[in-house]
Amino acid sequence: MSSIKQFQVTFDCAEPARLAGFWCEVLGYVVPPVPEGFATWEDYHHSLPPEDQVVYFACSDPSGVGPRLLFQRVPEGKIVKNRVHLDVRAGTGLVGEERLATLEAECARLVALGAVHVRTLLADDENESCILMQDIEGNEFCLD
Repeated sequence: MSSIKQFQVTFDCAEPARLAGFWCEVLGYVVPPVPEGFATWEDYHHSLPPEDQVVYFACSDPSGVGPRLLFQRVPEGKIVKNRVHLDVRAGTGLVGEERLATLEAECARLVALGAVHVRTLLADDENESCILMQDIEGNEFCLD
């Protein structure tokens, strides 16, 4: 029986700090404190040798409940559909038109941050409505 209680979600990406900033806005997460002696993370990253600049960047849930997110730079771009994606739970406990209105409002907020609305899946006999989206680097996620 495993005793693991925490996990981290890691994203391969082109621009770790930018993508971390996006997900901080989506989820209300925060970035760790800036290293001592630097005013901003950008200042810190610019102090590093070119080969080490912004190789990774992390953010976390300030309440400590949600998983830490790590964004690591990789040389290749996204080519195919994600095998894993996040479900952003914006409509938990809501049904019908109230749920759809809540999801659409959150979708509009995220589109303003740079996300892409892919498709709205309307409720049917088995499932409630959800919205398929992409983050600023094309990673799929769902508003549900």
